[in-house]
Amino acid sequence: MNTITEITDFFAPELDVYARLSENQLLNREFPEKGLFIAESPKVIERALNAGYEPVSCLMEKKHIEGEGRQILSRIKDAPVFCAEFDILTQLTGFKLTRGMLCAMRRKPLPDVREICENKSRIVILDKVMNPTNVGAIIRSAAALGMDAVLLTPGCSDPLYRRAARVSMGTVFQIEWTFLKDESLDEIKSLGFRTVAMALKDNSLSINDPRLTSEKKLAVIMGTEGDGLSDNTIADCDFTVKIPMYHGVDSLNVAAASAVAFYQLGQKQNV
Repeated sequence: MNTITEITDFFAPELDVYARLSENQLLNREFPEKGLFIAESPKVIERALNAGYEPVSCLMEKKHIEGEGRQILSRIKDAPVFCAEFDILTQLTGFKLTRGMLCAMRRKPLPDVREICENKSRIVILDKVMNPTNVGAIIRSAAALGMDAVLLTPGCSDPLYRRAARVSMGTVFQIEWTFLKDESLDEIKSLGFRTVAMALKDNSLSINDPRLTSEKKLAVIMGTEGDGLSDNTIADCDFTVKIPMYHGVDSLNVAAASAVAFYQLGQKQNV
């Protein structure tokens, strides 16, 4: 049975993890084994639970105890649950977007790159994608459109940041991902992947070039919004690929471009 405590003061210490700790404090780089993240909304929380993440505590709008949050509560009976009225909770940044429920959860150790890439044929590499909204949207597209895993360079936003996980609709818990140790592609190439730089270059292949879908193992590399991939990264890739544009449009948002790229490059012919 859940232990439910009602919170009437926004500055109650029970709300610290939700209201006053930064993403970096939750991540706890010095002691990563103690790292936490906040899952927002019943759907995201449910997908995190399905993936085996351990709940530490839960915070919810009081009216959802017997409503939308009831099913989640039945699955976290050993974790303390805090509830409050809506006017208290709206003081939390972004609470209006959470559909009434937050859950603090323990992070898991990140898997090894080689472990993730084993038996995979289509992976994504995000290079310095710093916007958590873009990271979440790209991961959602990767999960939906046939990619097998996502790797992130050290400059990327963490997929378990609140906004990233929320925008992904919890698909960060449904597709494998981890961080690379550096920006080098050497390890990926040593695993047999041919690398594809998504870049707006005149000498690029079209995204529907049959040479791409005939490759057994592809790593699709997406750069940050605005700057894109560096010239060095592009030069280090086996292919440079662009999405054809019309009506004078020069580019797509990186999240939109990722959906197009994953749909096309996720297809495999003669593999």
